[in-house]
Amino acid sequence: MPDTQRRVRPTRRGEFEIRLPRDELEVLRSLPAQLREILPTEDPAVGRLFPPGYADDPEASAEYRRLVRDDLLEGHLEALRVMEATLDARRLTEDQLVSWLRAVNDLRLVLGTKLDVTEETYEREIPEDHPDAPGLALYFYLGWLEEQIVEALAGGLDPAGTEPGGGSDQAPPVDRS
Repeated sequence: MPDTQRRVRPTRRGEFEIRLPRDELEVLRSLPAQLREILPTEDPAVGRLFPPGYADDPEASAEYRRLVRDDLLEGHLEALRVMEATLDARRLTEDQLVSWLRAVNDLRLVLGTKLDVTEETYEREIPEDHPDAPGLALYFYLGWLEEQIVEALAGGLDPAGTEPGGGSDQAPPVDRS
């Protein structure tokens, strides 16, 4: 499991500093091409990235798929392109980091589907010599990295959900002048 050092931090300039050790970078560098290869296929593992529009209506779901699949595919591919293009960057813009989030999430979803990850997977210890141990270690790493990205992106958000920097759960005052 990765150490506790932050890999993604917001900067004062509104960018995000990325601090990935070389071994993590090399693993991440190998993943986008692998996902890109299976994205346009009917591999069941990519099904999570193209959910049916209507689970109980195959005809409507087929029409939905016809209408949105190309746009969804392009979005997944663009996120992978941005991640690949910025892997060696020390700083990312918010848009670039959002692309990383999408790419890491896509990678994690597909890997989790291939490994048949369930709630029980989190509850049991996997022996190091188990055939799925390397894949599960990568799955958990991607989840940890995804959490780091989300926390960095959320750092500038108002916890109350009002306005940026507001931090209040009360409505703003009304100007009655």
